[in-house]
Amino acid sequence: MATGGYVGKILYVNLTDKTTEEIPTSQYEEWGGGYGIGQALFWDRVPDKTIDGFDPANMVSFMTSPMCGTGAPSATGRTEVTGIGIQQYPIGWFTRSNFGGRWSAMLKYAGYDGVAVQGASDTPVWINIVNGKVTFEDATGLWGLDTHETQEEIWKIVTGNVDFRDWWDADSTRDSGRTTAKPAVVCIGPAGEAQTRNACLLHDSGNGGGQGGFGGILGAKNLKAISCIGTGSVPVADPAALMDIRLELKEVHGYNVDDPKVEQPLTGQGTSLFGINTNQPGYAHLLWTANQPARPQGCMGCFKNCRMNFASGLANGDICVEGLFWAASGDLNEQMAAITLLDRLGINAYDLINGHSYLHSLYKMGILGPGKEIHSELPWEEYATYGFIEKLLHAIADGTDIGADLQDGVTRAAVKWGRYEEDIASGLLNRPQWGFQEHYDPRLEVEWSYGSLFGDRDINEHGVNWWVHWMPLVTAALGVPAHFSAERMVELLAEATGVGDPDGWDYSEEGIYADPKLKAVAWHRHYGRFWLQSMLLCDWAWPQLASVNTEDNKGATPEYEIRMYKAVTGKDITYEESLEMGRRIWNLGRAIWTLQGRHRDMEVFSGYVYDVPTTAPYFLPVKENGEWKYGICLDRTLDREKFEDTKTRFYALEGWATDSGWPTRAGLGELGLDHVADELEKNGKLGA
Repeated sequence: MATGGYVGKILYVNLTDKTTEEIPTSQYEEWGGGYGIGQALFWDRVPDKTIDGFDPANMVSFMTSPMCGTGAPSATGRTEVTGIGIQQYPIGWFTRSNFGGRWSAMLKYAGYDGVAVQGASDTPVWINIVNGKVTFEDATGLWGLDTHETQEEIWKIVTGNVDFRDWWDADSTRDSGRTTAKPAVVCIGPAGEAQTRNACLLHDSGNGGGQGGFGGILGAKNLKAISCIGTGSVPVADPAALMDIRLELKEVHGYNVDDPKVEQPLTGQGTSLFGINTNQPGYAHLLWTANQPARPQGCMGCFKNCRMNFASGLANGDICVEGLFWAASGDLNEQMAAITLLDRLGINAYDLINGHSYLHSLYKMGILGPGKEIHSELPWEEYATYGFIEKLLHAIADGTDIGADLQDGVTRAAVKWGRYEEDIASGLLNRPQWGFQEHYDPRLEVEWSYGSLFGDRDINEHGVNWWVHWMPLVTAALGVPAHFSAERMVELLAEATGVGDPDGWDYSEEGIYADPKLKAVAWHRHYGRFWLQSMLLCDWAWPQLASVNTEDNKGATPEYEIRMYKAVTGKDITYEESLEMGRRIWNLGRAIWTLQGRHRDMEVFSGYVYDVPTTAPYFLPVKENGEWKYGICLDRTLDREKFEDTKTRFYALEGWATDSGWPTRAGLGELGLDHVADELEKNGKLGA
């Protein structure tokens, strides 16, 4: 039944026999939405959790949340994808990815809260969802097209090739389904068709679901795309309250383009970077300054609009690492062309952003190149030109030259070449855990690295990172004072998160191993699992732990999350209860990883994290002799013995067995997960 943000049904698809089933969403509402529901469905419908990600029995879920399609600020347009991944090393853990845009909202308008896909088709297909009607369509004619071409073809097929400015009938009658909207399509490109482990999902121009290798998994299922369009609506418990929240949030915490509360300190290069602190629209390319007519663009319902659309049509909607990809070129037009090619081929930018420089290092060392230990005919002497990156990306998508090895991802290619152990020990291949590219320094910004190691992937949650690292970094780089002191920073974070102790945000040599830090790490996981991955609040907007737009520098968290939840669902919960729901979701994931083979002995970082000191300034709050300041954290490594002790205390804090890291019956019982404890016990993996 449609109620409080849910439209009432989850679509289950069996690709093997081309059948569908509608699952009442009410059966899974206790898990919120997004990751929570996707994970619970996986638990129920995939009996053998140890299967490989390419196995047809692997279930890939595309889930929305109650917030999707409602207008909830920076929570309306995100989609969460779950399933056993193929990107991680050495084991493809049950994992997640997500993407922005409008797909999740359109799926709900079509009548579904999510789509769960299992099995594999014997021929290429795509799934067409129009106002609750589901059909399997022949994708033979789409196979081989890139992601943009695929979407354009599906738009033509579904709409009858109407002009994009015209009305068309999505349903049987004009009054029940007339729209000017295009179908929302998520699809794979040639890299996904080739079942590469670094293939991504792509929706619209630049909304990518990169981590996990879900593009390659859909390729293995012979599933080219899922298209959805609907003309229905989403029930919201209190629409007026939700609208008030939107307006108030924009007024109090948003960026006023006519009268910014903090003025941009410079023009030209670097202006995007300052937008990290101020929420200035269009900042998400980080280092770019547009060289052509452009305008900000955002996912559906966003109040920040961090993305950009450009007159050239290149790199539209791309953000973050895409903006930094191929910076080696030094030519913005070439960068934009390289990113667009990456999107069209359907390759995960983050596996290659430092991956191509790693390969170039091997070339300069005389290890890679024509006739070398790693043979490659690519024009490595032309590295930093668009011609080179074009050839490398096509080699990966086509499986030619070293692309045949790189289709397994950069990490597995290094293993195949016999380079992996040496290069992760030296840091030449800086992948601290599970084969994922280093994102932020794992020796320093530890709520990120600990959370990634104790989880399944690079966590990619910026709510803390914006403030503890980027704010002091950006202001120092631009030569302006920090917006507030380190002492004020940690007070704000301690209060907004509910951790309570400012020492939770101490990144000194001692602070990263201390008990307050572990509480901050646990908070980060629990908040992330509920609000970001299950309620699908965008991690570039939430949590809002501080602000440069308010007099007291307080952000919107946690007050606005709770108010939004009530306005949409009609349910009263406390912030503490929301974190407990996140802890429950996090612990079910821990049980799945345990069944997959996770053990304490595996949760160690790559050697360089312990043995190679940091050499570049890295801004973070540190407490020294009782005084807070922004430190630069030079010459730092992680201490093996101290980290092992920290790990033991973190396990205890989470209720896991300290000798194995496995969940215990007592811990799971507290969360109402006795059936999960039974399954672990049956498999001999219940912590004692």
